[in-house]
Amino acid sequence: MSTTLAVAPLTTQDADLLVAAAHRAAEAAGVTASVTVLDAGGHLLSFRRDDRAVLISGETSTRKAYTALQLDTPTADLVDAVQPGGLFHTLPTALDRPLLFIAGGVPIHRDGRLIGAIGAGGGAPEQDHAFATAAIEALA
Repeated sequence: MSTTLAVAPLTTQDADLLVAAAHRAAEAAGVTASVTVLDAGGHLLSFRRDDRAVLISGETSTRKAYTALQLDTPTADLVDAVQPGGLFHTLPTALDRPLLFIAGGVPIHRDGRLIGAIGAGGGAPEQDHAFATAAIEALA
């Protein structure tokens, strides 16, 4: 008899909280940003781009979230893996949907299970990672 407990999925309410928290962190740092939240299946739950954020930040935030979700690892931890000679050197171009190995994407877990991912774009990679991390801490 299995005693596996169901883990609550990431909700739109969770996603909106994550986006708001990431934007507060970005605003506190003086950065205009885009933030994307995906559910465990890679589907968009929430997205917001600040009025003055560079347009490409919308795409980068989404790709960062997707990459973190697919590999269940913060994108900040994967940057070296795609360098020449790295474990994932050819991975960014090997798939139909491109991955993005720039800091700012972080997987979201609940009770040890992967339930989604968040991606932030618009600041320096280290800032984007901090915004996404701050959002996850606000969800806890």
